[in-house]
Amino acid sequence: MKIALGCDHGGYELKEQVKKHLETKGYEILDLGCNSNDSVDYPIYGKAVGEAVVSEKANFGIVICGTGIGISIAANKVKGVRAGLCMNTTMARLTREHNNANVLAFGARMIGDVLALEIVDTFLNTEFQGGRHLRRVSMIED
Repeated sequence: MKIALGCDHGGYELKEQVKKHLETKGYEILDLGCNSNDSVDYPIYGKAVGEAVVSEKANFGIVICGTGIGISIAANKVKGVRAGLCMNTTMARLTREHNNANVLAFGARMIGDVLALEIVDTFLNTEFQGGRHLRRVSMIED
């Protein structure tokens, strides 16, 4: 499975931790930047990850900025992206089960690194439930 990663300067260090974590679990990584703590514009990276997921260059995406808010908004501007901003494992599970999210977003300044990795694992290991949720997800895509 291939995971696209993107972040701004506020999420750079956590992105690197997530990248290492996923590589040790055997995931293939498409690192779309940023590549340092130098100030950059989060919309560039949110859009890049969203486009990678929609074009099927990656199965899922993970985007990280300081709060997770801006980069999730940017990712959601890409048609076909369903980015969920998650601050705990329950949100990560439900955004997959109920919303069929294909991009995970979180804020490096909002959660610690241990929790971030737990959120990543929960998101990637949870399946969409379909059923009544399929109708609702279809309404979003119209």
